[in-house]
Amino acid sequence: VQLVESGGGLVQTGDSLTLSCAVSDDTSSVHYTGWFRQAPGKEREFVAGIDWSYGTTDFADAMKGRFTIFRDGAKNTVYLQMNILKPEDTAVYYCAAVTFWGADKRVMDHSWYHYWGQGTQVTVSS
Repeated sequence: VQLVESGGGLVQTGDSLTLSCAVSDDTSSVHYTGWFRQAPGKEREFVAGIDWSYGTTDFADAMKGRFTIFRDGAKNTVYLQMNILKPEDTAVYYCAAVTFWGADKRVMDHSWYHYWGQGTQVTVSS
């Protein structure tokens, strides 16, 4: 499974931005895709995720109401729509895929994911 993020860039506070995660190679094995972000000097943190079978979504508390995640099944692409961006949203954003569930569902645990993209930089200026 390969994941390629795109759509990052430099925006201003209050702007919106939509990131894309194109998934290829053995996409039928993907069960779940999550978005994470990592700011300089900080831990990688969960942002949002989506179940490929049921379309259910998960969000970190800080992103609820501002971020939306959705999937285009025909394109095997997962999108992260980010609204009302703040300087603290500045980070490298990564998408990641889960190809088997294992014993439990741990969407916020980056070790639960099996494949990762290279990341895309989002910078929000104040």
